[in-house]
Amino acid sequence: MATTNAKALLFVLVLSAAMISVGATYLTVEGPVSALLYNNGTLNLGKIGPGESFYVLASATTANASGAIVNIGWDRLEAVSLPSGWSAQASPLYENPMKMKVTVAPTAANGTYNMTLRAVNVGNYSKLGNLTFTAYINVTPDVLSTSVTPLNISAGVGQPVNLQVVINNTGASDDPFLVNATGLPAWDSPIEVIASHSSSNTYLYPVFVDEPGIYHFNLTINSTTSPLIHKSYPVTLTAQSSLINDFMATGQGVVLSPIIYEPAYAAMLLLSDIYNLIFK
Repeated sequence: MATTNAKALLFVLVLSAAMISVGATYLTVEGPVSALLYNNGTLNLGKIGPGESFYVLASATTANASGAIVNIGWDRLEAVSLPSGWSAQASPLYENPMKMKVTVAPTAANGTYNMTLRAVNVGNYSKLGNLTFTAYINVTPDVLSTSVTPLNISAGVGQPVNLQVVINNTGASDDPFLVNATGLPAWDSPIEVIASHSSSNTYLYPVFVDEPGIYHFNLTINSTTSPLIHKSYPVTLTAQSSLINDFMATGQGVVLSPIIYEPAYAAMLLLSDIYNLIFK
C-alpha cells in the first residue's frame, strides 16, 4: 500500500512539472546555436576570437503563463551585463527574429566568459515580464581551419592560375577575411570573403606573373577584425614561356630584325592565328 501511494505521489509530481513546463514562458534561440530557454537558463554559444563580433538571434514568439502562443511577445533582446571591455547593441524594437550584436574586447585573454542577456516584453504589455539567461562563450584565436591547394604550381607567363582556398569557420562570428598573395613582384590584389559561422566554404584566388622564373610567396588568410586570427601558406610558382605563347607574342609584336627572319615571323603569326581559331 505504501509503495502504491509513493508511486502515485511521484506521478503527480512529474505531471505537475510537465504542466508547469507547458505553461512556462520561453525563449527560442536561433543563432549562433539553437536552444529553448526558460527564465534563469544557461546557454553555451561556442567560441569566438578576440575582437570579433557575433549575433544572438532569437524568436519573438513565446507563450504566456496559461500556455497561449503570443506571436510578438518579446519586443527586444538586450545585454544586462558583459565582461569588461565588451560591447553590445540591443535588437531593434519589434524585430522578429530579434538580432543583437556582441563585440568581444580585442585584448580579451583566452578563456571562458559569461554574460547576462534578457528578452524584454516592453511595458509588460503581454504580461510576460522579462526572461533573463546566462550565456557562456570561449575566447580563443583558434576559430578556423584552412587549407590551400596546390602549393606547387606551374603556369605560362601572363597566364592566371587559381589557388583553391578552403576556410572552415568553427567560431560564432561571421567574420570577413582578406585572402592575398604576399611576395609576388608587382602584385597586391587582396580579396575579401565572408566566412559564415559553423560553415566551410571554398574560394578561388588567381595569381600570375609576367616574367619567367621561380617565385616563392605566401598565401595569407587574415581576419579583418583581429590580427591574432591568421593563416599563411608558402607557395612556389614556376612560370615559363610555352612555344604557343612565344609564337603569339612574336606575331603581335613589331619586328625590327633583319629581313631574312621575316618569313619565320610570318609563319609564327600564322600558327598563332590557327591556334586561336581552333582552341579559343
